Amino acid sequence: MKLKPETLQKIDDAIAHYPVKRSAALPLLHLVQEDQGFISAEAMEWIAGKLGLQPINIYELVTFYPMFRQQPAGRRHVKVCRTLSCALVGGYQVCEEFQKQFDCRAGETSRDGAVTLEFVECLASCGTGPVVMIDEQLHERVDVARARALAAQLKQEAATRGPA
Repeated sequence: MKLKPETLQKIDDAIAHYPVKRSAALPLLHLVQEDQGFISAEAMEWIAGKLGLQPINIYELVTFYPMFRQQPAGRRHVKVCRTLSCALVGGYQVCEEFQKQFDCRAGETSRDGAVTLEFVECLASCGTGPVVMIDEQLHERVDVARARALAAQLKQEAATRGPA
């Protein structure tokens, strides 16, 4: 597995931070995903070896926590909050609109690779729901019409950018 030198240094620093190596598993997963864009089977085996664990121990973490991806994400990453406070004010309808606009289901990437859509737990803005995060930008009080407008904007940007 090929990681950036600075990622390798951060990994060594993270492991040294914990008195028991296995405790560094989550930080290492975050670092590898940041470097590679997702957690591959090869990455899980590499992390397990680095921490003296069995690969299944790392696989369990990757499949339990929804923030870890096992496939590359699209060029843009759209997350819609599904927690109760957002659900009560239309979060499910917002997600359905994004699914319709991008022609993909939550948890998938659009056929053109432009967008990965996720329906996630809590984006930590419960009083301003429904909440949508596009890449690292938070959008609050998103209704179906605004979801449609955000999708159109993302499609326009993708068309301007051209194929990946």
